[in-house]
Amino acid sequence: MQRSEIFELLSIPHEELRLQADLMRKKVLGDHVNVRALIEFSNFCICNCRYCGLRRANTHLRRYCISCEELMQAVDAAVSAGTDTIVLQSGENPAQPAEQIAEYVRRIKTRHPHMAVTLSVGERSREEYALWKAAGADRFLIKHETANPRLYADLHPGRSLRERLRALEDLADLGYVVGSGFIVGVPGQSIEDIVEDILLVQDLKVGMCGVGPFVPQADTPFSGQQRGSVPLTLRIMSILRLALPSVHLPATTALATLDPVQGQCDGLRAGGNVLMPSFTPEAYRKDYRIYDNKKRVGINDAIAAIKAAGRTCSLTEEKEMS
Repeated sequence: MQRSEIFELLSIPHEELRLQADLMRKKVLGDHVNVRALIEFSNFCICNCRYCGLRRANTHLRRYCISCEELMQAVDAAVSAGTDTIVLQSGENPAQPAEQIAEYVRRIKTRHPHMAVTLSVGERSREEYALWKAAGADRFLIKHETANPRLYADLHPGRSLRERLRALEDLADLGYVVGSGFIVGVPGQSIEDIVEDILLVQDLKVGMCGVGPFVPQADTPFSGQQRGSVPLTLRIMSILRLALPSVHLPATTALATLDPVQGQCDGLRAGGNVLMPSFTPEAYRKDYRIYDNKKRVGINDAIAAIKAAGRTCSLTEEKEMS
């Protein structure tokens, strides 16, 4: 899809665009919704991203790293619920030994060899990525956040878009199925920036693309900023579905946070085919505070959104993890 085509799609009636995307999703991927269990195992982070509540400078956050036993209990609950992937997510913490994360992956693969494992732990060395791949990790999620180098540097003090793209390149070279993505409505972003994001995602040939609206967090420099637009986010999801027909496209928790009733259902209807309910142990959920008022999306919420969208999934139990 060319730049001019994307601008054209941004201006057509929303319902027309949504129907085109939904038809493409149905034709290429069918009606099944992939349900991926999100386990946020640590909120330690060395970065100082201006929009994120996990930022290093946030002293109001209780830091945690769950034990391997707690992790495996969460994994077992996710498998029992019928999810198809385990997503291990944390802040960016080079102090956590790469071998420890490799051991998490090995344990999951040993106990549940049929489960795919996705890592989302930020920028690390190529050697560490290779270690985790050898341990059995299948996928890696690391959003490029914005395709505008100047905006990237402003949002991520001391970091560069070039470094982020290097990480994405290393992961693809090592054989991971790579996921990227970006934020809609982050302060300083223009419509032109969003178009460049879509073009970059095409160039990266990602297997998954996570797109969610900006939600401010009180303990960041962007506290009090305007929230991202849910309608624009849904429009971007539909364009991504048309640009990348086979990409896995989640209806994000941020959509559910800004629109608790319809957000994720509308995301599925706009071309989405993935939900990521939380299996983070209850004692830690409130401390993985990337943004404020984060919606707790559990199995019951996922099932409700999938049914409302007229879709199917592999979930077998309508119960929350205790």
